[in-house]
Amino acid sequence: MNRHWTLLMLAWLLATAATLGAMFLGEVMGMTPCVLCWYQRIFMFPIAIVLGIAAYLNDRQGAIYALWLALGGLCLAAYHTLLVAGWIPRTWTPCGSGVSCANQRLDLFNGAVQIPWLSLAAFTVLVLLLFTYLRKTAR
Repeated sequence: MNRHWTLLMLAWLLATAATLGAMFLGEVMGMTPCVLCWYQRIFMFPIAIVLGIAAYLNDRQGAIYALWLALGGLCLAAYHTLLVAGWIPRTWTPCGSGVSCANQRLDLFNGAVQIPWLSLAAFTVLVLLLFTYLRKTAR
């Protein structure tokens, strides 16, 4: 086992934790996700599977696929974060009826932690881990 594999394993653990956290919020806490949260889940859930297989097989190709998914999720999470922060007009919200994309709050630290921030942090760390892994294993 080499040191580079550790980066891949850390990325898999992060993606798995984010996936389980999203499922916990939705299924256990009963928080209905907004449209942007659903799109971010569409990017995150496959990353956990792809990186699990890539870490098991020590496969560089899996990390490349996961990096593209993480970059897509990062873009969506950044947009969602800017929307919640009020830097993007609420008229640009893709939400129709249902839960508002602009008013997501998680009751941690007196409502100071917002769900899109958690997603943005997870995707950012994933991109950094995968990019570092791919640079160190370049042929």
